[in-house]
Amino acid sequence: MSFGRYALTVIGIVLISLGVLWLPLLGALAPRERWAALAGGALAALNTLAAYALVLWSQRRSTQVFMRAILGGMVGRMALMLAAVVAGILGLGLPTIPLTVSLLGYFVLFLVVELAILQRRTTAQVEHR
Repeated sequence: MSFGRYALTVIGIVLISLGVLWLPLLGALAPRERWAALAGGALAALNTLAAYALVLWSQRRSTQVFMRAILGGMVGRMALMLAAVVAGILGLGLPTIPLTVSLLGYFVLFLVVELAILQRRTTAQVEHR
């Protein structure tokens, strides 16, 4: 799957889930809590897009470069995510529970999607050899 198609999939998941699942729940939240939940989803979406871009970039390179990109990218993304969460909580005053629940929920969902797509992609490449 191309990066553009993956990005559309991720954005679609966020928009559909916010519309179907979150809107009834978000209606019960205060405006700041809604923004926190949206920020968590946005952070998770950006994280998965960065991860997928790193995989695509490093895929045709040597194993050493691949591992450095994936592991280094993971550490870098974790540091950026931590900084964004801290900035959101301390700098913007976002409520911690909606931010955390949304971030972790979307993170797990996108991890499953990413792994399924990469597994399918790897299987297709092996079959073509």
